[in-house]
Amino acid sequence: MNYRNPAPTVDIIIELGDKPHRPIVLIERKNPPLGWAIPGGFVDYGESVETAARREAEEEVCLKVELIEQFQVYSNPNRDPRQHTLSIVFIASAKGEPQEADDAKNVGVFNYWEIPKNLCFDHDQILHDYLRYRHYHIRPLLRG
Repeated sequence: MNYRNPAPTVDIIIELGDKPHRPIVLIERKNPPLGWAIPGGFVDYGESVETAARREAEEEVCLKVELIEQFQVYSNPNRDPRQHTLSIVFIASAKGEPQEADDAKNVGVFNYWEIPKNLCFDHDQILHDYLRYRHYHIRPLLRG
């Protein structure tokens, strides 16, 4: 029997430094879909989502991160134009200077008012929810 299941992924909202309004790290993708994105990727077989998040952060932006919390799961079947994925989103902290690597064409550090408009996937929704959570301590509503 052949099962069609969504592919598990992780996205890591990486906050830099220890200031109250910490900037976050985004990558500009060099592979389709093109645009800016939260660092992340697919969970490997036999890997926990926490390990995948740390690995992806190191592979894409060359930062060792400390996972602060599991933020939310996003599973809209249309969130990724390539295939049905679900993403476990983490909030993490890091120190140092991010560098582009792996799937990243470019890396940027952005204050919340500077976040680019051309975000990939559902990352505009994720970052909207994250900023609302960080500023007002309101968790995102569950969507179906």
